[in-house]
Amino acid sequence: MKRPLRALAAAGLLVAGTVVAVALGGSASADTQICEQYGSTTVGGRYVVQNNRWGTSAQQCINVTSSGFSITRADGSAPTNGAPVSYPSIFFGCHYTNCSPGTNLPAQVKNISSAPSSISFNYVGGATYDAAYDIWLDPSPKKDGVNQMEIMIWLNRQGSIQPIGSPVGNTTIAGRNWEVWRGSNGSNNVISYVAPSAVSSFSFDAMAFINDTRNRGAITNDWYLTSIQAGFEPWQGGVGLAVTSFSQSVNLGGNNPPPTGGPTTPPPSGNAACTVTYKANAWNSGFTADVTVKNTGNSTINGWTLNYNLPSGQTVTSAWNATVTQNGSAVTARNVSYNGTLSPGASTSFGYQGNLNGSYSSPSSFTLNGTTCARG
Repeated sequence: MKRPLRALAAAGLLVAGTVVAVALGGSASADTQICEQYGSTTVGGRYVVQNNRWGTSAQQCINVTSSGFSITRADGSAPTNGAPVSYPSIFFGCHYTNCSPGTNLPAQVKNISSAPSSISFNYVGGATYDAAYDIWLDPSPKKDGVNQMEIMIWLNRQGSIQPIGSPVGNTTIAGRNWEVWRGSNGSNNVISYVAPSAVSSFSFDAMAFINDTRNRGAITNDWYLTSIQAGFEPWQGGVGLAVTSFSQSVNLGGNNPPPTGGPTTPPPSGNAACTVTYKANAWNSGFTADVTVKNTGNSTINGWTLNYNLPSGQTVTSAWNATVTQNGSAVTARNVSYNGTLSPGASTSFGYQGNLNGSYSSPSSFTLNGTTCARG
């Protein structure tokens, strides 16, 4: 399925949409009805709710509450092999110059320690839609226009619809299994994480998905998170669909939170004697590597960072049990929340998968917290 960016489809009406947003710029204290195509209002002094009926001229209305919204009218309809008709949503951050009150976004990924998220949905039958968290990122601190990277977390889908692109595998994030899709809608790249069954409520760290996207090489730590949104993409029907509660924060002051959404790893302390065992399995176009790090010193390691260089032609695409980043040939692997402490004699393992261009060879040397390790 190929789909244009929701707000981009209305680029020709951007001025009018902005005027509507300003006209409705007060905070919704009692229930507020919005039927304007790009109408919006703020709730809780913290979030923006937007109608965002970008893909149809048919009427759509939402009822905005103190904690979310519900769809009260949905006259639009679109074929399931094309784009949806709208994306009514609630968001934190900036979307086409409309910024939520007091937001600290855009913010660079490397400066974000965590992004606690919580959502509750009300679902209905007889409609075709997805319920999705949208996370937008860009190489620049954009508050307007198209972002280059969209992460979609599909918590429910009804009807014969599918994400942009094609499936590229499966992963486990925030304690759940996801089918991963990857593609482009012609305006921005999209990675989608699709739940195998409907999820009506979900509390997680959005950085877990951002880190996984980064580990797939789609973004870097220098990119900016610009907004986090939650709502529905209806193709047909949708009256009664609701976000009943939404909570989103972005905490600054740290780097590389654990991919599974746990507490931020403390910075590494002290040098250590160490041994690294590196086992790889390679084929024509790819490889996997299992890496074991052992503390052979006399003091406990509290937080570890392993540095090494991959030979030419090797690119890390996904990782487990560590946060793995690559800059050119240089690789940095950092512990996650549950394996950062290594007492004397203790070891831990992590692994990753990568693309291979050319013949395979393993890295030749490793340093742990700045100390050169022996090869196991």
